[in-house]
Order: sequence, then C-alpha cells, then structure tokens
Amino acid sequence: MSTQTKDRPEIAPDETTEDDRPKFFHYVKKNKITESAVMGTHVVALCGEVFPVTKSAKPGSPVCPDCKKVYEGLKKGD
Repeated sequence: MSTQTKDRPEIAPDETTEDDRPKFFHYVKKNKITESAVMGTHVVALCGEVFPVTKSAKPGSPVCPDCKKVYEGLKKGD
C-alpha cells in the first residue's frame, strides 16, 4: 500500500492571520453565501476578490477596506 501526500495550496500572507483566520472579511451578495458554502462555488466580493465561502464572519470581525468603501458608496436598494 502506498501513501500519497497532497500539497497544500499557497495562501497569500496578507489574506490570513497566524491562526488561519482571514485577516478580514469581504462583502458578497447574500443569496450567494449559502450556495458557495454548500456547493463550493466561488463568490465575487464588492472589491473584486473571487473565492469560495469557507468561514462565517462574527459581529465585530474586520472588514475588507475596499469592500467597505464600495458598500458605503452604493445607494439604498442597489
């Protein structure tokens, strides 16, 4: 029997902290969050970042400054 080792993909150092938590969370469309978490599809954040949803933000979690800037510039109902 042979054992194979899978390589872990590289993670950008500015995207996570030392304990594997994201450095900040992004704004994405609500209806895409569950689909991404269950199906593994990728979402597009307001800042343009594309990624699968793997973690849920808690109240007070740090927010991506670019997403926040775009969100604040949207009109109500956009």
